[in-house]
Amino acid sequence: MSPMRKTAGRKAAVTRKRNAAKRQAAAKKAASARKWRAAGKKAAVTRKRRAAGQKAARTRVRRGVARKAAATRAHKKEAALTQPVQVLEPRAPEPQAQAAPETPIPE
Repeated sequence: MSPMRKTAGRKAAVTRKRNAAKRQAAAKKAASARKWRAAGKKAAVTRKRRAAGQKAARTRVRRGVARKAAATRAHKKEAALTQPVQVLEPRAPEPQAQAAPETPIPE
């Protein structure tokens, strides 16, 4: 691989990072400017409440999944304890077929 192509991906990543930083700075500045107006304040409160609701929903889901996983584990453990254990008895030796004595073939 040529050295130029090696750095191309790195350069693109750096540019992407720089652009993201500029975009975030501009958004932060715009948000602080909007908070002076009543509509901006209301929007900020709405965003905050919506974020809190989403966080609560994520927590509920996470806890529900954990509870279900724990119940499944307990159920599996209980099922393993209640299942009858099969005791394998030693098998009786099979009767060996006796080889018949060779009979001479009459010529």
